[in-house]
Amino acid sequence: QVQLVESGGGLVQAGGSLRLSCAVSGRTFSSYAMGWFRQAPGKEREFVAGISRSDSRTYYADSVKGRSTISRDNGKNTVDLQMNSLIPEDTAVYYCAAADRVLSLTVVTSTADYGYWGQGTQVTVSS
Repeated sequence: QVQLVESGGGLVQAGGSLRLSCAVSGRTFSSYAMGWFRQAPGKEREFVAGISRSDSRTYYADSVKGRSTISRDNGKNTVDLQMNSLIPEDTAVYYCAAADRVLSLTVVTSTADYGYWGQGTQVTVSS
């Protein structure tokens, strides 16, 4: 059983920064491609950022590119999302997700390809 627990959300003013963290337990962390998604009220869950198993490849949604950095620590079983220059449109519940049975250099961007999800952490950006 894989468990993902997010932390680091909160209320921040526009222009500020937050660092989200996701702790993964249950199986070999390095066997998973990891991703961050978000869901705003009334909207579908959308991809934010992804990182390959090997930590060598990353991919970002256009909406956060240049403002966010995803990273993972395979020794600590964590994946982080550093978000800078936050805007009100970034307000959402942010979810960490894990995908198994993928090649080591693959970045997974589709919600349907992730089999494991955390409970989410709320990020609210005030104007």
